[in-house]
Amino acid sequence: DIDLDHLQESGADGVGLYRTEIPFMIHAQCPRLTKQTELYRDIYDTAEDRPVVFRTLDIGGDKLLPYLRIGEDQNPAMGWRALRIALDRPAILRLQIRALLRASAGRELRVMFPLVAEVAEFDDAKALLELEVERAKSRKNPLPDQIRVGAMMEVPSLYFQLPQLLERVDFLSVGSNDLVQFLFACDRGNPRVSDRYDALSPAVLKFLHGVVGQCRGAGVPVSLCGEMAGQPLEAMALIGVGFRILSMPSGAI
Repeated sequence: DIDLDHLQESGADGVGLYRTEIPFMIHAQCPRLTKQTELYRDIYDTAEDRPVVFRTLDIGGDKLLPYLRIGEDQNPAMGWRALRIALDRPAILRLQIRALLRASAGRELRVMFPLVAEVAEFDDAKALLELEVERAKSRKNPLPDQIRVGAMMEVPSLYFQLPQLLERVDFLSVGSNDLVQFLFACDRGNPRVSDRYDALSPAVLKFLHGVVGQCRGAGVPVSLCGEMAGQPLEAMALIGVGFRILSMPSGAI
């Protein structure tokens, strides 16, 4: 929300990733449908005619909700979080999708699922979205003019399923923060091993180049979201391997 206030002056072309979990984290209970709908409408109004990509809830790990018992994970970043929670607790995801559909009525809705590790997970999440679309149609509720559905590539296993995934998605976003730490089995927040987290290593750049090549071949737009995109040297390397859409905090633009 703070970044959105500076969207105009930053020169950004749009919002590459709106973290929908933030409002959930600052409330004592799960925001109701009306509250979520109002929030998403405000995001659209602030962005004006610029595109907005809404990432569905990425909770768990280091992002905890006071009203949802997640339990302790020995490796929180690789535990019960993000889409895994959403698919195990589908009512939460369906409520969020319902609010997004209402807020985007008459506009374009871009929704993206985080931490997809298997194509089947994307299929299950999209099926929930389609259930909500059918529900809205049956109630004659206004719908978005267009719905575009994407996935975040953060889990390396998804690379080996890209041909199947690219047949299903409208766009792909690489989440570099998690992806790089999973590639190196290295917690970027741990000072003892953080020097082993190298976003410019040949292994990372070769991996990313392969992603871009497959997306181009399939005609699927691909972007990169993460701290890597907001660093000048890293951003130039990303352009070098083929990325043309980078998402970063507005202050880094």
